[in-house]
Amino acid sequence: MKTINRETWKRAKHFDYFRKLDMPHFCTTANVDITRFRVWCKENGFPFFLTITYLASRVANEIPEFRYRIRGEEVIEHEVAHPSYTIMTDEGVYDYLTAPHHPDLATFIKVAHELTERAKKQVRLTDGVGRDDVLYFTSMPWVSFTSFMNPISLSPVDSIPRIAWGKYFEENGLVKMPLSVQAHHALMDGAHIGQYFLLFQEYLDNMNSCVTKNTYLFNR
Repeated sequence: MKTINRETWKRAKHFDYFRKLDMPHFCTTANVDITRFRVWCKENGFPFFLTITYLASRVANEIPEFRYRIRGEEVIEHEVAHPSYTIMTDEGVYDYLTAPHHPDLATFIKVAHELTERAKKQVRLTDGVGRDDVLYFTSMPWVSFTSFMNPISLSPVDSIPRIAWGKYFEENGLVKMPLSVQAHHALMDGAHIGQYFLLFQEYLDNMNSCVTKNTYLFNR
């Protein structure tokens, strides 16, 4: 973790402006093409949800602004931000689970799968709470939404990015999925959100770049 030098930070004036707004978060929703991605997951035995979670985490970690956080008067940058996502428990209600981010897809899925199976047995609503080295993810597989907004706390300031995806659908021979990215405007702009969508689509179209040469298939 390091502190951003606001004396030399190019966005210092933007930070001072947006942090004073009553609602400093902004959200962008667009459809991504998962046609190739779905085929790749089926052919290689990787679970859809955890693979999307991996991608959402990997892309965010590759863009520094998604690892920036506001702490009082300072802005810090984490070396890595870990995915904290919603899961359905055995009691039929949701809970939060934070899994360690890992650059290798199969390694991440193995660990996340084991944590998820254990977490389903109880409701805690505490995992990931109280730390800001996380990224909040959620899935709404029942709705192909066109907009999305997450609840946030304004006091103290909440600067953790939130990413959501919905029900995929077919359009003109392609399979598409709504993806929503919400962030604190004091830390990033539309250009960073645009970069996120472009990189996300790049990985969706070329999943082989996400596995190492000696990786294993999850279900084999």
